[in-house]
Amino acid sequence: MSKTYMNPYIAGLFLGFLLIITVYITGRGLGASGAMKSVVVASVQEAFPQHHEQAKFYKEYKAENPDGPLKNWLVFEVVGVIIGALLSGILAERVAFKLERGVRVNNLTRILTAIAGGMLFGFGSQLGRGCTSGSALSGMGVMSLGGIITMFAIFGSAYGLAYFFRKLWLK
Repeated sequence: MSKTYMNPYIAGLFLGFLLIITVYITGRGLGASGAMKSVVVASVQEAFPQHHEQAKFYKEYKAENPDGPLKNWLVFEVVGVIIGALLSGILAERVAFKLERGVRVNNLTRILTAIAGGMLFGFGSQLGRGCTSGSALSGMGVMSLGGIITMFAIFGSAYGLAYFFRKLWLK
């Protein structure tokens, strides 16, 4: 039985409207790296309170979020995205716990490279002062030259690197 998905152009239109509404309501665009940063700050605050009090980074972060790191609206955004994705998957009968991998990749390699890629992505998002969704999508939503360049860099590098990694996924 073939599954039907939402038209990608309609989905893109909805995403565009969501970005405009978010910028209008919050004064900022969407992004997930800020939520992860809030969770890390809260974790350090609990696990290493002495380090948290002494480090300049955490003092600056506290000034931006005086009610605490987990009261940042981005944390609620990411929780909503997770709940919404789960509900969408359940309603579309597409929830399955499986490990997708290429034909030439074993399970351990797939898991380790996914973890390494996620860590590199997180590190890069902090260097770039935001993740791809915040930088590219929200940046393009407000016609930021940096956002437009970021979007071209993301898709351009993915397209260029796909050639070298395709043999891992194809027969």
